[in-house]
Amino acid sequence: MRRIRWQLLIAFGGLLLLFGYLMGQSPTEEPVTPEPVAGGTYREALIGMVSRLNPILDSHNQVDRDINRLLYRGLIQFDSRGIPQPDLAESWAVSADATLYTFTLRSDATWHDGEPVRSDDVIYTYSKFQENGFPGPTDLHNVWEEIKFVQLDERTVQFQLPEPFAPFLDFVSFGLLPDHLLRGVAADELVDHPFNIQPIGSGPYQFDRYILEDESIVGVRLIAFDNFYEGRPFLDEIEFYLYPDEGRALQAYFNEDVMGIGQVGSGVLERVLETPDLNLHSGSLPSLSLVFLNHNNAEKPFFTEKLFRQALLKAVNRQWIIDNILDGQAIVATGPIFPGTWAFLDSLRSITFNTSQAEQLLEELGWEVPSGTSKGTPEYVRSKDDVTLSFDLVHAMDPIQTAVAESLRQNWQFVGIQVNLIPAEESAILDEYLEPRNFDVVLININYGRYPDPDPYPFWHDSQVETGQNYGSFSDRNIGIWLEKARTTPDLLERADLYKNFQFRFQDQVPALLLYSPVFSYAIDSQVQGVRIGTIHDPSDRFANITEWYIRFRRPSASSPSESTS
Repeated sequence: MRRIRWQLLIAFGGLLLLFGYLMGQSPTEEPVTPEPVAGGTYREALIGMVSRLNPILDSHNQVDRDINRLLYRGLIQFDSRGIPQPDLAESWAVSADATLYTFTLRSDATWHDGEPVRSDDVIYTYSKFQENGFPGPTDLHNVWEEIKFVQLDERTVQFQLPEPFAPFLDFVSFGLLPDHLLRGVAADELVDHPFNIQPIGSGPYQFDRYILEDESIVGVRLIAFDNFYEGRPFLDEIEFYLYPDEGRALQAYFNEDVMGIGQVGSGVLERVLETPDLNLHSGSLPSLSLVFLNHNNAEKPFFTEKLFRQALLKAVNRQWIIDNILDGQAIVATGPIFPGTWAFLDSLRSITFNTSQAEQLLEELGWEVPSGTSKGTPEYVRSKDDVTLSFDLVHAMDPIQTAVAESLRQNWQFVGIQVNLIPAEESAILDEYLEPRNFDVVLININYGRYPDPDPYPFWHDSQVETGQNYGSFSDRNIGIWLEKARTTPDLLERADLYKNFQFRFQDQVPALLLYSPVFSYAIDSQVQGVRIGTIHDPSDRFANITEWYIRFRRPSASSPSESTS
């Protein structure tokens, strides 16, 4: 018993010592999150020149769009998945028949000169698209041409559409212009109006001045708008400097003249990746490289066979094209709707490269190779009923498209298909081949532009076969019905279900060969914090959360702000 008592005392003493030791230790410190504070100047290199700082005239100039993104706001904006969110309009309502859209403006939104944003500004801006002299894209004019405006009061405006059109919200995201400064100015007069070089907007930053060197504009300086309705941005100033190419823009970063590069292409990508303090941000663009197949080509009836189209796609090594021709700056296309958006079917998987399966499909269709020939040789060409399996591939003559076309030719030759390349001027492809439907297959890039709504109707609906943009003349009534319904209902959940059916059907039918979507990349120094990237509908979308970017910060226990350091 005595032995046990001493053991208990020793154990109890040990526990006391351990308890005392633990009590003497400092508690584990939680990681401290820096608190952004106002201050600092961000400087970015842009490739190109400033033309007109006007949001309805910037369709053809990326530099203008980048700057305008900070100067102007539209009725709505889109989140990272392409879902519409309030902006200058605090709310909107859609009628049961989806032909009336009523928007109510925020009461706290003002122009940079202090005037409130009113419904007059909405009507002035969007009426410019209707005018015959509108110098912008024709499709934009066509959408607005028959829409009527009704001003219900100073903060409420209604749009009356001639028929239901679910993608309409895309067209009210364009930045508004101030009616009180431009009233009476026609659309064609806006082109050379002084407003374009001394802009007044309603965005988080306001125009301050041009940066001049030898009397030439080399940059633009913006300053934070203190009364911005979403709250003043952290960065006090943003300066854009203009360079003719990416190489000089990157050199400007090394010279510490700028802190970011608005566009990083393959020419400078490797050097950017090797620079420790330069963070690369990337996202896929709403652009699609694809091969249209002519389903109405009587001389090549095999394009109407689903198994043949599947064989064509399985024979193409799309990842090799991306890695070796595009320097990795693209992603394999999964379907006709872009990943990351509300309409994309997450469970959809891309058709994989498999030459064995491609050959098997061709053999099932009766296409046989001549005996005694070797793969990859000119003689290795399949035939059926004395008909040689061959077709012409039209492509643009630029280096990238030429290289992609040659890769396609080699891929298809490997499985016994003879392909003749037809180079053409890019400007001639639409007029001479696509619109007259005068082709076998065409390699083309489709740019869906700045519109977040997927709306696949123009390219795949059967009503567009003869005169629309359904250049491959693919006709499928199931797809037609789904696309019609999705285009006329504003309910996103219902539309998502319809597009789900469309994507499954598209992948099964393979009406065209989807290759890849290019990637947009930009780089920002690590001292700039708060940068986030979502879905990119336009390169200017990199500024979607510009009000949250910061350079200066304070730690919760610190009394004075500090500069962010790498």
